[in-house]
Amino acid sequence: MTSRIPRDSRLRLVRPRPLAAAPGAVNQRRPRRPAPRPPEGTPAPAELARMARSGLAGAARVARWADAALGPGRDGATDDGKATLSAATAERAAGDLGLTPGQVRADWDTARLAGLVEVHGDSARPGWRLRAWNRDDSAVLRGWVALFDAWSLAHPEPADHEPAAVAEVVSAMPQVLSFLQLSAGPVPVEQLLDLLQQRVTELRTERCEVPYGPRPAEPAEPAPAEDTPLAPLLDWALHALASVGALTYGDGQATLTPLGSWAVWVKLEQICVAAQSPAGNIEQAAEDMLRGCAQLRPNAARAEYRAWLAARPVGSAVSQLIEAARGEDALLRGLAFEALRVVGAPAEPDVRAVVDEPALRPYALLWLAEHDGIDPEDAHEVLTRDEATWLWVDTAAAVADHGEAPMLVRHLESAVQPTVPALLDEVRAVGHPRTVQVLVALAAAHPDPALAKAVRRAAFQVHTGG
Repeated sequence: MTSRIPRDSRLRLVRPRPLAAAPGAVNQRRPRRPAPRPPEGTPAPAELARMARSGLAGAARVARWADAALGPGRDGATDDGKATLSAATAERAAGDLGLTPGQVRADWDTARLAGLVEVHGDSARPGWRLRAWNRDDSAVLRGWVALFDAWSLAHPEPADHEPAAVAEVVSAMPQVLSFLQLSAGPVPVEQLLDLLQQRVTELRTERCEVPYGPRPAEPAEPAPAEDTPLAPLLDWALHALASVGALTYGDGQATLTPLGSWAVWVKLEQICVAAQSPAGNIEQAAEDMLRGCAQLRPNAARAEYRAWLAARPVGSAVSQLIEAARGEDALLRGLAFEALRVVGAPAEPDVRAVVDEPALRPYALLWLAEHDGIDPEDAHEVLTRDEATWLWVDTAAAVADHGEAPMLVRHLESAVQPTVPALLDEVRAVGHPRTVQVLVALAAAHPDPALAKAVRRAAFQVHTGG
């Protein structure tokens, strides 16, 4: 007897996509949380967007100038052929806009942080928010929140302080901002300094770096981060937050602006949403957070990612996600890059840095393609045949570890190869470390005896080096 399925069966071609969630998870609907209302007195979204447009008017103006003058193929490109803000470009923009080169550079930096300009290598182009600037209030507010999140980059940090102390202050400022938001009015700087010192002490205690008991006499050395005065660093942080429009600072007190108060409330709401999840993902390390999100539908998982990111500095969060992606669990690798999609532009340098790592390369290339504006449905075209095959095996490993047999069989249809023999040949050639396990699992799951036999034979050949 012969199988109903030909040995050389054609595979239905579908676009390969990374696994987004564990297929075996039972996605039960939970009661939907009522949409939260902002604190009383918060301006309407349209008014908040008007404020954001006003504060970012200079950045938008420079971004539009760059779009017109530095776009690819235009005569107005810089002398070196690169659409970057070189000294010559800054001088030219200053002349065209009636500004000083220093003002142009400041507005350019703001435009980059707000996502109005995107720089890719040695070229620049307008961000999607600039395209939607005049018609989409939500795009404007997202741009301002991106600038708010990057406040520590918007104002140069003190050069004479320990980097560790600066990092501690950046990590502690969300609690200071939360206190300002709850106070709903001016707060003396002395009170904020007390709160900052308490929070920094907590951070050091969590790292077990606070000394207990008497300490032996030691020779005098440069002051460590624990002895760095925090008052100058608080002054820097408040000035930086004032420079992005999040608060006003003067006369020994600080007050959140309406935009700043609204943004802090949004962050607190994101944290509250995560805190209500069964797994308590907000408190987890990246790997455990991703495992908890594997049980959720894509939209719910993205909400968890946003809340988890809101509770920690972006740089630290991105590093944790990249490290989780380097692990052996292929499911976490795919989920880590889904979380990095939520991060957006701030994650680009870290993602570009891992392009040469074989295990992460296909994921990083897809992320960068989508970040560059390529439709997610077409992003797979940036992968070579070998990279697409490697990603197919990695995704199959995630299905084999966390999914069900029928989905592993369905995954066969997503291969770029037109036939099963071609797929097996190329899977053997790419050298994925999980190739044998994936082929054995596929052979055990597939209902066609002839095809299963061919897959088992391929697994044996890989195992024996044949």
